[in-house]
Amino acid sequence: MKVVALVSGGKDSCYAMMKSIHYGHQIVALANLLPADDDVDELDSYIHQELGYRTTQGDEVEDMFILLREVKRQIPEVTAVSSGAIASDYQRLRVESVCSRLGLVSLAYLWKQDQSLLLQEMIANGILAVTVKVAAMGLVPGKHLGKEIAFLNAYLHKLKELYGINVCGEGGEYETLTLDCPLFINARIVLDEYQVVRHSSDSIAPVGILHPLKFHLEKKVDIQSLTSPDNISETYVQKLGTVFEVEDTLERCEDTFKSLDCSADPIDDLAHKFNISRTNNKRTLSLSCSLQDSCNGDLREDLKTVLAKTESLLAGFGFGWENVVYIHLYIDEMSKFSEANETYVKFITQQRCPFGVPSRSTVEMPLVEMGFSKAYMEVLASSNKDKKVLHVQSISSWAPSCIGPYSQATLHDNILHMAGQLGLDPPTMNLCSGGASAELELALRNCEAVAKCFRCSISTSAIMFVVYCSKRVSSSERHDMQEKLETILRQMRIFQLQEQNTCKALDPVVLYVLVPDLPKSACVEIKPVLYVDDGTEIATETITESSGSEAPHYWGFKQENWHDSCIQKLVVPGKICAVTLSITSEDAAKICFHSVSADSVNDDQYLQYKSLMEKSSRFCFYLLDKVMADNGFGWEDLMSLRIYIPASLQMSIAMLLPTFNKALLELSEASQKKVLNGEEPIFNIVPVIGAGRSASSMSNIITCELLGQKSWA
Repeated sequence: MKVVALVSGGKDSCYAMMKSIHYGHQIVALANLLPADDDVDELDSYIHQELGYRTTQGDEVEDMFILLREVKRQIPEVTAVSSGAIASDYQRLRVESVCSRLGLVSLAYLWKQDQSLLLQEMIANGILAVTVKVAAMGLVPGKHLGKEIAFLNAYLHKLKELYGINVCGEGGEYETLTLDCPLFINARIVLDEYQVVRHSSDSIAPVGILHPLKFHLEKKVDIQSLTSPDNISETYVQKLGTVFEVEDTLERCEDTFKSLDCSADPIDDLAHKFNISRTNNKRTLSLSCSLQDSCNGDLREDLKTVLAKTESLLAGFGFGWENVVYIHLYIDEMSKFSEANETYVKFITQQRCPFGVPSRSTVEMPLVEMGFSKAYMEVLASSNKDKKVLHVQSISSWAPSCIGPYSQATLHDNILHMAGQLGLDPPTMNLCSGGASAELELALRNCEAVAKCFRCSISTSAIMFVVYCSKRVSSSERHDMQEKLETILRQMRIFQLQEQNTCKALDPVVLYVLVPDLPKSACVEIKPVLYVDDGTEIATETITESSGSEAPHYWGFKQENWHDSCIQKLVVPGKICAVTLSITSEDAAKICFHSVSADSVNDDQYLQYKSLMEKSSRFCFYLLDKVMADNGFGWEDLMSLRIYIPASLQMSIAMLLPTFNKALLELSEASQKKVLNGEEPIFNIVPVIGAGRSASSMSNIITCELLGQKSWA
């Protein structure tokens, strides 16, 4: 991409340019903002200081918008913006906001990098920068201003140990001026004379600024002498090209600040029939919507109709898209992923989600084969809008960016809902080579990078992993992939437990789902759900394990030893209950044998499958009810319940939905428990190619995925 670089003249913005060139981009323009008032010290830019960002006419960020808009007007081929953000969310969010409004891509290759390693990397790769401002305990203006970062490196690390400073100066501890780097092809800057000005004589952390009075450029004789340890300076020379100068013709205009009209056309409910489900958790509910009748087989129209209906259903609870925590988007053709996104952004936008856009997972499912329309959506929403959203749109070396209107992760009520992660190389956003196992390893590393932003780890805090596998991946590759997942998580867990000096680690449930295709034609997508303990105590009732003889015998089912083999569970007492239930063909044979009656035997294959599904659905709800009850949870605590059915059974949603709903109604009547919430099901039926607890054998007839959170009044 052709890039305009935001530059301050310091080490970070210069090294960010070097990284951009290293990853194949071309710097064609430099952009710098100076204060209108000569008396204002530009080193105190408030772009780094304020929380959040909303468009505010006349502020510095709007100046950046006007500047970059002018760059784009004069150099139309510019498609990206480079910045030196390392740890400042304030700076990153503002740059991303401007980029989003101008249709530009934000490049932030220093984002979330280890500052000690990054500083050393800058020095090793030829960044010669001196301090021009100091404002931290241990940094003395008369002693440390004008010193090279290479000279101060060891001392900065000593201050980090003593006082916890940021060694790259991300906390405002110091600012720098780059005098030389591999980008400076012809000459380096030499300071001849400067003045040290004290802004504050604070005895603990005095503030001082270096003002250059005289300088000159020293010509470089031998460009080859700039060769850095990783031999990338030649790349800089080759790819710098021509840097344009944009004339100062900037004008403010009122239309800059007009908000977008994000309203969608109303949908005529009478013209469509929908499949709708809803859980009844008082804190967080799951709501799913799909069409019974496709809009002429057009994915765009199907999704538009589903989104509009979902919006209407949310409004019925007094909710909007800002209440949504997570979205599962199922589409029938992954080749139309971009079309789906274009429709999606008409409804779910930054403006409509001021607390942060929800995280999302998008996979292709065999929807049409089982009587669904081409788009099917499930949302997790809550009346409590108190959530922490991580939405990094910048391309960086940290983790894959989310340039669209969905975030990497959302923390809500101690549960971290993470977007589906692919095996993408973050700085290039390309799938890694090496097949399914390599993609899985990188996807896990990306998940861990996201988790660290919430001070947790996928190896110790995960409740559940759902691993989507493309049908293109062979059974043997899937077997290797599962072994890789178990090995990596085990290694991560050992490291985390040693580092934290604790023995606390959750043992997550893992579910593998076989699907037709994934975004970017990936082999694998990982969707983790984590429990982030905030240390608060919840008063809970004493839970007593129910023995098999004491458990209710709905439909004549009795506890048997083989039942345990169907269940994977993770329980955080009084807080979280995660369960996967697997019914194989062998399990189904046992279920039908124990519940067979003389009039249920017939020769019609469809009726046999129907009878099998009726009995198996009852068994599923019997066992799920027992697991929840044994651990102190009830149906009112249900956040989400997905029932995966393979398309190979050739059973349509029109048959499956009433079958499972009838079983749940029978359970409600027999148990006298509040299981239902009216006529709508509390579960979502999701069509798949296969699912199971083993990656190499995803041949379950029924797979249930349940997540419950204690619904305290």
